[in-house]
Amino acid sequence: MPRINPLSGGRDPQAVRARVEALEHLLERAFTVPGINRPIGLDAIIGLVPVAGDLVAAAMGSYLIWEARNLGMSRWQLARMAGNLALDTTVGAVPVAGDLFDWLFRSNTRNLRIIRRHLDKHHPIIEQR
Repeated sequence: MPRINPLSGGRDPQAVRARVEALEHLLERAFTVPGINRPIGLDAIIGLVPVAGDLVAAAMGSYLIWEARNLGMSRWQLARMAGNLALDTTVGAVPVAGDLFDWLFRSNTRNLRIIRRHLDKHHPIIEQR
């Protein structure tokens, strides 16, 4: 299967899949915490900055919802994704405990899972030989 560039800007489902997977990786598991070998992403790191960090992380996470909307996903799916992001942003704003919650809850991974289910059902990847 040919590799799709996530920065291509294409509107086809495979290009969208590549973009949302790349963003989720960056936000949730781009780095590894030394000593415990646990992945961490920009969502948890920038969330350490009070208020502004959580707002920036929410804005980046809302891009996944925007892409889902462009894919024609149902209102229920979009509402679930918005709820995941809202919970992550709200609880993440609490000092210290919120940062731990950001690291464990991973709203962007949950939202990617919802998008993948939709894409697998409505736009399956066709193997080319």
